[in-house]
Amino acid sequence: MGRSGIHEAYLTGRGAIQVRAKAEIELAKKGDRQQIVVSEIPYQVNKARLLERIADLVREKTIEGISDLRDESDRDGLRIVVDLKRGEMGEVVLNNLYKHTQLQQTFGIIMLAIVGGRPRVLNLLEVIEQFIEFRREVVRRRTEFELRKAEARHHILAGLKLALDHLDEVITLIRQSKSPPEARAGLVGRFGFTTIQAQAILDMQLQRLTGLERQKILDELTQLMQLIDRLRGILANERLLLQIIVDELRGVQAKFSDARRTTILEAEGELRIEDLIADEDVAITVTDTGYIKRTPIATYRNQRRGGKGRIGMRTREEDVVNHLFVASTHAYMMVFSDRGRAYWLKVHEIPDVGPDGRGKAIANLVQMEAGEKIAAMIAVQEFDESHFVVMGTSQGTVKKTELSAFSNPRAGGIIAMGIEENDAVIAVQLSDGDSEIFMGTRDGMAIRFHENDVRSMGRTAYGVRGIHNRAGDEVVAMQVVKPGGTLLTITEKGYAKRTDLEEYRVQSRGGLGLKNIEITDKNGKVAGIAQVHENEELLVITEQGKILRTPVTQIRTIGRATQGVRVMELDGEDTVVSVALVETEEES
Repeated sequence: MGRSGIHEAYLTGRGAIQVRAKAEIELAKKGDRQQIVVSEIPYQVNKARLLERIADLVREKTIEGISDLRDESDRDGLRIVVDLKRGEMGEVVLNNLYKHTQLQQTFGIIMLAIVGGRPRVLNLLEVIEQFIEFRREVVRRRTEFELRKAEARHHILAGLKLALDHLDEVITLIRQSKSPPEARAGLVGRFGFTTIQAQAILDMQLQRLTGLERQKILDELTQLMQLIDRLRGILANERLLLQIIVDELRGVQAKFSDARRTTILEAEGELRIEDLIADEDVAITVTDTGYIKRTPIATYRNQRRGGKGRIGMRTREEDVVNHLFVASTHAYMMVFSDRGRAYWLKVHEIPDVGPDGRGKAIANLVQMEAGEKIAAMIAVQEFDESHFVVMGTSQGTVKKTELSAFSNPRAGGIIAMGIEENDAVIAVQLSDGDSEIFMGTRDGMAIRFHENDVRSMGRTAYGVRGIHNRAGDEVVAMQVVKPGGTLLTITEKGYAKRTDLEEYRVQSRGGLGLKNIEITDKNGKVAGIAQVHENEELLVITEQGKILRTPVTQIRTIGRATQGVRVMELDGEDTVVSVALVETEEES
């Protein structure tokens, strides 16, 4: 007892099966903490060595989050209890135990078989097909053998019946013959019997001449005719032959089957690094000189609008924060530079250095070209053909490309958009192909047009005109929006407002747009724009690295040509540089 565990089989590729032996484990609650309870382990695992291995991993800090380890096994069975620290995620600790101990072991099976006299590696479907073909051949050959036996027996019985019909003449011929060969030749010549039938008549016992024995011959002849018809029908009908195979397999199942010990699952593969990391939303901040870091969203508590925020990133005097993104630690990030190149990065690879840390140079994480700066980041789960990457530039150009065009990561990045010398990418977002595009400028103008106005282009294309900038103006934000919700605009001096999306009529791309916000010395120029909903919270970051988190509902909805209300109190010459959205804690 306690030495069987769970066995799972995964189809991992052509001709290969991966079998995984796992311990029987339950995640339990004890007060405000979690426990990992092991009740069964694989046969080949030594319990004492397993306990020693877990203790070593905890001491070496390879696995963190374990507060106690106990062996509570008794006469009733095996029981190992791992107590976790308060707030630790049981799934993450368990995945680490699977990775570093014998609680989970994997071995592969290659299905090598002799097919047609040659060795072949088969996949599961081919193994089944070859087995069915083998059983089909077995049943066919067996049926042909049984048919030959039945026809041979029918041939002899037909001769015996004919002999009984002419019994007196047959007896007279046999009595007058001088030897068995002469009698056999006489039967063949006079009555037309075959040699086999004539020999069977000569070998027949006298008791077969009785009426009862005669009836037995007739009954057996009738049964043989039915058997021959059935066997011939099987050989002539493929469906009947396959049904026999199915019936025989079910008979074997009924006689020998027991509970399945191995679960067959879809291909899963080994544990990924993401399985060892807690899935949580993080704020990603980037400075003008290319330093990047991540910080858990929970670090920033809610504040009412008008607050000063808290330090979100320490910067050098000559450096300022210019981007803020929110993503999951399990997300696969695409990094877009201002020069229109795309790079790949996983969020968990971005260093977590706490709210007041500076982070790590982006050059150490992705191989960006000299002079490039991060313009935007998007989280991507699958590179499917039903979604598009929409890009906008500071000079008002917009471009749409199928997401599948970015499905092949390269260490040195790829071209995502052609960019003119005096232009730069400022925003990138995902679209479902049936949305609207909203572009806003630093001097308070905005345009809303349907995504269908922008045809899908290749990665190296330059795009088309989205909005026409007035002299000295530039685009600071581009949003892929859906009807409904409100547009939030925030200015450099910490003022913000929300406006119903319907107040911005749908126009044709390439125009001057409409007034989005009243720009004055009091509120400053536009720093960011985002479509928001009631269940979201706002993360605002300044050049000096301060971050304010406040509910969207704290900012009232007003008209387009207004200045907004103060959201964040700024120190000295500090200015707002970016804004991001997260769901409220209740929603997330």
